[in-house]
Amino acid sequence: MNLYLMRHADAGLPRENPILDSKRGLVKDGKDQCILMAALLSAFKVQIDVVLSSPLKRALQTAQLVATELGYDGKVEISPALKMDATYVDFQKMLAKYGECEGVLAVGHNPTLFQFLGRLVTGNGGANLRMRKGSVARIDLERHPPQLQWLIDPRMARAIYASVAKSSRPKTSRK
Repeated sequence: MNLYLMRHADAGLPRENPILDSKRGLVKDGKDQCILMAALLSAFKVQIDVVLSSPLKRALQTAQLVATELGYDGKVEISPALKMDATYVDFQKMLAKYGECEGVLAVGHNPTLFQFLGRLVTGNGGANLRMRKGSVARIDLERHPPQLQWLIDPRMARAIYASVAKSSRPKTSRK
């Protein structure tokens, strides 16, 4: 299985009230991050069998936007194993449930998401991997231990697109 772990996109500043914070949606820049990262996943020809999301609004919006842009026609499934207070055991159970899938996109939150990623690729959580808002990591779960194939954030994706756009312009001679 290829697991694509994605941190929710930009949802503005956190709110002190946990109930209000759970209802915080994406801001315009966050929606743009979703479109950008979906375009990147599409350019990598990523195939997704199932899309999972934390129940919080910002993660669900991220999952839905990216899924739509990828042409995924299934329903985004809510998984409590992607909440901010989820345990690694919950996360492992979620992965086992979808073990027959080839490609799984899971959208969640920091700090649990980068902790889960660290535990997956090292077995003991020794890796300290930073996941900015909107970042996507591809993990090959067929390898033992699972192997991190790549980790790309929206800043890096913008830089990649900018360099491709520059290099694809026709060259003109100055005679």
